[in-house]
Order: sequence, then C-alpha cells, then structure tokens
Amino acid sequence: MGFTIRAALASDAPAIGSLANQFAGYLRGLGDRTDFKLTAEAYLRDGFGLRPAFEGLVAEEKGRVIGYLLYHFGYDSDGAFRNLHIVDLYVDAKARKQGVGRGLMMAVAAVARASDAQEMIWSVYHANDLAAAFYEGLGAQKITDLFFMRLPSDAL
Repeated sequence: MGFTIRAALASDAPAIGSLANQFAGYLRGLGDRTDFKLTAEAYLRDGFGLRPAFEGLVAEEKGRVIGYLLYHFGYDSDGAFRNLHIVDLYVDAKARKQGVGRGLMMAVAAVARASDAQEMIWSVYHANDLAAAFYEGLGAQKITDLFFMRLPSDAL
C-alpha cells in the first residue's frame, strides 16, 4: 500500500466525519456508551478559525483519506514540559496492517519534537485491546496510577 501523510485540511471534513463514525461504531461494539459527536460539521467548527481546538494529520492513498489523527498541545506542570495530546487516531478497517497507524504516529512524533513537546499522551478505551497492543508495540507504556475526571464547565 502506498500512502502519504499530510496535514489535515478543512476539505477533509467529509472523510474525517465518515471515519469518525466508523470509529464510534467500532468502540460501541466494544461496549463504549459515549455519545460520539465528531462529525464533518464539528471537525470544521472546532478545528479551524481563530482559535482551533486541535490540529490533525491524515493518511491518504490515491486521493482517499484512509486514516486520521487529531491532536493538541498541553503542558505537564509536574515535569515542567510541553506535551502533545492525541485525541483521536483511527485507520479505516480495510487499510489496517499496512503501516498507516504507525506512519501517523511517527508523523505526529515529528510534530511534537519540532514543537519542543517532550512526550505524547492519549487515552485508550479500556476494552480496546487491539489499540493497546498497537501502542505498546510502538513502545508506549500504560499509565495506571492516574485516572481521568470530568465536570461540565457550567456545573460550578
């Protein structure tokens, strides 16, 4: 498979929306009850404009987007360094086992290094053993001494 990786564009919205829908279906099949809302419209609304919430990369084969990775930068105050937070990585089921996911991770690692981010962080749904094995195969380590918390911003 010959694919290229490039920055995600506004014109990728339909493809990313479609892949995000596939991703949501995959996670629902694993038992995830999240109300997934990443659509082409949400991608355009939140990823572009004066204050984009994220940036992205896409893997493309013969003009067709076959995978995407969305990220934003953050800061680790304990270690006093910048990090890159991966918020989504998905590869079309038909394009898997061809190096697409690895290619996207390598490309975002280059983005992180160029921006002086010392590490990349992301979450994996607990039942997504396929993803966990993929990331561990890249050398990633599970963080087990922390957990996420959330609170709606209008709750306080």
